[in-house]
Amino acid sequence: MFFIKIINSINRYIGEIISWCTLLMVLITVLVVVLRYGFNIGFIWMQESVRFLYAAVFLLCGGYTLLKDKHVRVDVLYFNLSQKNKAIIDLLGSIFLLLPVCFVIFYYSWSYVINSWEQMEGSIEERGLHLVFLMKTFIWAFSILVSLQSISIIINSFIIIKRNKRNMN
Repeated sequence: MFFIKIINSINRYIGEIISWCTLLMVLITVLVVVLRYGFNIGFIWMQESVRFLYAAVFLLCGGYTLLKDKHVRVDVLYFNLSQKNKAIIDLLGSIFLLLPVCFVIFYYSWSYVINSWEQMEGSIEERGLHLVFLMKTFIWAFSILVSLQSISIIINSFIIIKRNKRNMN
């Protein structure tokens, strides 16, 4: 279905791009350590950039991780179920758990992110990165991307359930 392909493409594109931030985080961390312990030099903005990159990877790749079905789950029963039963669990879990949690995260972070943007919130350190407002916006992006991927799962689950009903008749 076209809508599923669009959502999956958006999350795949963002996930594949942002996941490269993990390599960048490692390189910056190594540089910070070498500069600090090798040359007694420290840059707060470099240390904070690792935190920003971590926030980006963790929050912006949430939808991508869901797309790839790599989130942590207890697979005691799910692993051995049929495609139809897996689709039913995915459908119910998305409707009654995932979407409501995404809504709550978005709703309760609203004033938190808005206040940050109104103040153009920056680092508490003078030489830090003054883009905290941008990092806090990742919370909204997480909610939106995971919600979209959840909708894709819901639609796909309906297709699987309908296809299995048709095959049984």
